[in-house]
Amino acid sequence: MACYAALLHQPLASTLSPCSSSRRAGATRASPRLQRVATPPLASARVRISPRCAASTGAGAPGEQPAAALRRVLETPGAHQAPACYDALSARLVERAGFRACFTSGFSISAARLGLPDVGLISYGEMIDQGRLITEAVSIPVIGDADNGYGNAMNVKRTVKGYINASFAGMILEDQVSPKACGHTQGRKVVSREEAIMRIKAAVDARNESGSDIVIVARTDSRQALSLDEALWRVRAFADAGADVLFIDALASREEMKAFCAIAPGVPKMANMLEGGGKTPILSPVELEEIGYKIIAYPLSLIGVSMRAMEDALIAIKGGRIPPPSSLPSFEEIKDTLGFNHYYEEENQYVATPAQSSYRTGEPSNPGYARSTAEKPQEPVIDILPQLYDIGSSGSRGPSTGIWSRTLRLKITGRDGIQKIDARIPAGFLEGMTRIIPGLAGANIMERLRNAPIDADNPQNGQILLDFEDAMGDRIQVFIA
Repeated sequence: MACYAALLHQPLASTLSPCSSSRRAGATRASPRLQRVATPPLASARVRISPRCAASTGAGAPGEQPAAALRRVLETPGAHQAPACYDALSARLVERAGFRACFTSGFSISAARLGLPDVGLISYGEMIDQGRLITEAVSIPVIGDADNGYGNAMNVKRTVKGYINASFAGMILEDQVSPKACGHTQGRKVVSREEAIMRIKAAVDARNESGSDIVIVARTDSRQALSLDEALWRVRAFADAGADVLFIDALASREEMKAFCAIAPGVPKMANMLEGGGKTPILSPVELEEIGYKIIAYPLSLIGVSMRAMEDALIAIKGGRIPPPSSLPSFEEIKDTLGFNHYYEEENQYVATPAQSSYRTGEPSNPGYARSTAEKPQEPVIDILPQLYDIGSSGSRGPSTGIWSRTLRLKITGRDGIQKIDARIPAGFLEGMTRIIPGLAGANIMERLRNAPIDADNPQNGQILLDFEDAMGDRIQVFIA
């Protein structure tokens, strides 16, 4: 604590503490905190091990913890682009596009989840819930936006542990007061130097207590709230407190960006390329790497183009059209993105054939019973509940009179060609269904059935009343028996 108290009164150009001077000595390489010694993986990939002991040669390798994957990205030469997502689908698109990491954007999550501005309205619980869905959807490391930690230092500790449990690889903590504001909007205020540093120290302590190695990105908004000098002072203090990555939001020029990257040169720096009119100049990855940045966030690209695309689509629909093919992926492309084909392939591994089934509908799961029934010849068509109705029990003469006396044949064939059901059913069973869905599969089944003669020798026997595929790809057919 004494070193932090002394640090608060040091001028900007003062000598760094011993722990930060070691980073200065390694200016041309990644922070020592990002370097981990490789150890053999445990036998079971499902066992959670400390990321400090995890090592792998490929991003997202089996058994590798998210933080370990992110640290390897940060140790790799170059400035790494990481677009910001806001839900599981946008995160999956980031991964499919080939990016090695992504951020969550509090601005975008507040917009997509609440339809509200990023002014501190979204809660810790909502961000954790959204983040968990995002990390489950992808294998690349995700850096979560943790705002200002949602309270004091003790809240920060809870937030860190929650983000670890949600499988975030890293998290951004800022020094704004509550309620916070978006980094490039008006009204930003920051807490004192002392409180800002204690937030980072609390985050580091929570990480150590959890046995995790989540990457802590320390952000300051003091450039716009106070001054550039104050922002530079704070990020230096954050580095000494144990932050893994430093971030000054809303820097206003290349010169300011260079001054930032000169602070604690052994600690990676994050750039925020706010699209569409932010305060920071938009530079290419090559330019940002030359200045000294290691990771680059693009916070609004995905939510911004999504909003515009939805607006254009709604205009087209309102005008009696559909969006043009150039702006709309095909149904097959959508299914491929969402993993339908992969799902079908994996599902086929668990299809139970009749010989594998351990039970029959309506039969007890008794091996002896199964053997005795297996010896009996099976009819190809099953009569379902033939005694549940009495043709003469109703005195009504409505439009359904005689329907219960008719018999239909129901066939359901799986996507894999295996027949699931071949049964005879009373035609009246369809009546209740068609009351709910009058145009079932685009056909008025009851009307077609009433128009079919009742004569047993009717040549329409075998006529198809219904033939369609359901959402799972099964073919459903209904015939006049």
